[in-house]
Amino acid sequence: MATVGLTINDKNVVATEDNSILDVCKKNGVNIPTLCTHPDLNNEGNCRMCVVEVDGEEELLASCNTKVKDKMIVRTETEKIKDSRKATLELLIANHPNDCLTCDKVAGDCELQNLCYQYDVNRKEQLLETLPQKEVLDLSSTSITRDVNKCIVCGNCVRVCSETQDIGIYDYTERGHDTVINTKEKEPILETDCINCGQCIKVCPVGALVEKNDIKRVRTAINDPNVHVVVQTAPAVKHTLGEEFGLEPGTDVTGQTNAALRKLGVDKVFSTDFTADLTIMEEGTEFIDRVQKGEKLPLLTSCSPGWVKYVEHNYPHLLENVSSCKSPQQMFGALSKSYYAEINDLDPQKIFSLSIMPCTAKKFEADREELKVNGLKDVDAVLTTRELAKMIKMEKIQFAKLDEESFDNFLGDHTSAGRIFGTTGGVMEAALRTVAWKLSDGELDKIEYEGVRGLTNAKEAEIKIADMKVKIAVVHGTAAAKELMKKIDNGEKKYHFVEIMGCVGGCINGGGAPIPDSMETVKKRMAGIYKTDGSSILRRSHENPLISKLYDNYLGQPGGHKAHDLLHTHYIDRSKKNIDVRGEYDDND
Repeated sequence: MATVGLTINDKNVVATEDNSILDVCKKNGVNIPTLCTHPDLNNEGNCRMCVVEVDGEEELLASCNTKVKDKMIVRTETEKIKDSRKATLELLIANHPNDCLTCDKVAGDCELQNLCYQYDVNRKEQLLETLPQKEVLDLSSTSITRDVNKCIVCGNCVRVCSETQDIGIYDYTERGHDTVINTKEKEPILETDCINCGQCIKVCPVGALVEKNDIKRVRTAINDPNVHVVVQTAPAVKHTLGEEFGLEPGTDVTGQTNAALRKLGVDKVFSTDFTADLTIMEEGTEFIDRVQKGEKLPLLTSCSPGWVKYVEHNYPHLLENVSSCKSPQQMFGALSKSYYAEINDLDPQKIFSLSIMPCTAKKFEADREELKVNGLKDVDAVLTTRELAKMIKMEKIQFAKLDEESFDNFLGDHTSAGRIFGTTGGVMEAALRTVAWKLSDGELDKIEYEGVRGLTNAKEAEIKIADMKVKIAVVHGTAAAKELMKKIDNGEKKYHFVEIMGCVGGCINGGGAPIPDSMETVKKRMAGIYKTDGSSILRRSHENPLISKLYDNYLGQPGGHKAHDLLHTHYIDRSKKNIDVRGEYDDND
């Protein structure tokens, strides 16, 4: 690519001609405000906040989609530019609800609010006005709240849903000044093919899309002396929560998280890493059984609820290939109201099972009817990483200064195989560590499977275990999953075991993770997880002594009758053909 020389604010810089003015400015430390750009999405120049002056051009140009040219002279902070940006903000804020005090978009995360402060835009003279509501809140989803009244039509949600995830539930409707973003059929989110991944939330610069807030319900449970609150924290949370308090992405904040949760008032602090180990025991047993019988292959992982819902909508005829294992979140919930309740002589109905997840789809998963045992939900409430951070800040807990604390006994001990569940390839690698060991009677002593690591969209490998060649694949993000599923469905590709995560990068890039972020941040989170794994003593799930104790004292054998009743489930056909005229699913499901 040809190199060009240009001048930005009287400073000479060198760039390649494929770069936009915005890219070059960022690389050279020149800050340009934006509302509709994201490092992982294509730019459309919708918001007009990033305009700059270019010599020879009469009109201001959007820097995000204007390529640099040789000898170009660019200015980024002239009075003309400032006036244009302020005018843009005034138009946006004039049609924006004045509810910042109660908006779920945390102060500092709302890019519109930040820019209004920067450019001295306020609505003091309009405080007594009542803006007409365009539409009522869409509260249909268990994971996502959508308020079109706050939408600034930046288009980020449209792009991430169609480009990154290839779901495409959002689109532009109406024209000109009346343009709004809506679901394609103008249906509530619940009635679309939304998989609840929450990637749209992460790229929304305002509060038009936020996770369904469960903080009040959780605080009510914590403050009720008759309720016993047990909490689990997902692997990815331990390497992302610190970002909310100024720590480097990937930093392992397990100990501080435990301490913060106790200060919030929960009764017991446990780890989802424990039931990730348990998932490997159950899923590994399921995989060995299917391979030996040659049935229902490839086995498709079931840890990602967004991915599972994607299969229900698009490949219901392959649901039998999806592992019947519940996710680690749901396994923990089931055990908290059975084994844990029995050992501690607690009434399961008085146990409030709370999980801290990087994933908005986990809220949907916890609410599924198929995941109840004896009429009780496995998990009562799910908080995203961001919601937990908000609670910690509300209580004025100095997170970064907290001393590290350990998990409580029983459901806290884990191996690092459970920890790597937080990143793409982690479930596969954890499974291979145990499955290879068991199939080879301990002869295959391999721990690290580098071939399944990294951010390549789809990875495949063939691994020799004992006398068998096991063909595996790892894919993340539903856009990439769609391509792989087509090949599996038409017989072009044949595998034994396939790991699929609904979000690019896996749980460390979940819809409930700290924002803003980018794939560069995701790489740091991934490195943090593997660093913890590399320094651990126990790195195979079957080496967890509490897992062995659980089977010996309560569950019996992996895949046995009791384990199946508590830890396995089924999924339903959500395809359009299976919905009757009332919009309900067939009773046979």
